[in-house]
Amino acid sequence: MDILKLKPVFKDYIWGGTRLKTDFGFKSDLDILAEGWMLSCHKDGMNTIDGGEFDGQTLEEVIEKEGKEKLVGTRSLDFPYFPVLIKLIDAKDNLSIQVHPDNEYAKRVEHEFGKTEIWYVIDATPDAQLVYGFKEKISKEEFKKAIEENTLLDVLNTVNVKKGDLFFIEAGTVHAIGKGVLIAEIQQNSNSTYRVYDYGRIGKDGKPRELHVKKAVDVSVTEPPKYDIKPMGDKVIGDGFDSTLLTKCDLFTVNHYDVEKSLTLEADEKSFNHVLVIDGEGKINGKALKKGDSFFIPAGFGKYEICGKCEIIVTNI
Repeated sequence: MDILKLKPVFKDYIWGGTRLKTDFGFKSDLDILAEGWMLSCHKDGMNTIDGGEFDGQTLEEVIEKEGKEKLVGTRSLDFPYFPVLIKLIDAKDNLSIQVHPDNEYAKRVEHEFGKTEIWYVIDATPDAQLVYGFKEKISKEEFKKAIEENTLLDVLNTVNVKKGDLFFIEAGTVHAIGKGVLIAEIQQNSNSTYRVYDYGRIGKDGKPRELHVKKAVDVSVTEPPKYDIKPMGDKVIGDGFDSTLLTKCDLFTVNHYDVEKSLTLEADEKSFNHVLVIDGEGKINGKALKKGDSFFIPAGFGKYEICGKCEIIVTNI
């Protein structure tokens, strides 16, 4: 099977901006593009194939026809669902302060899996900030009281961010993307989110957006984050490219590449590769590649080459 180019799915959440249109060139009838789902087999938004023999079919349909082990890889057998969901996120305004459940809680309460994720900061305004865990360890009761008394922002850990920062958001970490941040998010294939605080915003229905305080208190780890806000690995200078390991965990492995001339990668039988182009242009195995493109390389495909001058994020499991 050939490399599959994917069409993104867009979400117009109220905090979103227009950079996915202006910077990435995406076309949509939506006025706001808060998120672009670049690799998704989730029920809330599935990618379709762009061109080739599977043109117009969903990625999930192709996987069902061709076989999960064959396309997603032998490691996919460890997951009863498609393993990851990858997004581009443009925050023109602050996102709600929120938390995601772990697998045990999410399966029991939401009937889907939990959500651990990473954020790679593609760009950020000079004053951009994120919420990442707590300033110091507090009790669940103190957390609940801070929500009720509207003092939550006083106990949360706010971090200044810049291009190239990497955040590992383990399930249970209270967090929020701040305004002015453009992010690539690689996460478990889940959409379970518990909103804790939303700045009093009104939703499209004219009512304050729903909060999920009880569930949030149940699942939150009320202590400072335990991970540095930087990639796991140092930059490695290669022949025609630079590479940086962003993260490696039991859910996914993510690498960042700055391609100056060419780069050869390989998708073995264990896992597919996903290539997300976040800047530049070039070719992938001779086919055109540009900023905003999303490619699914089936497991067992073997070696493939990326040529040109571009910046990419490559994910496997």
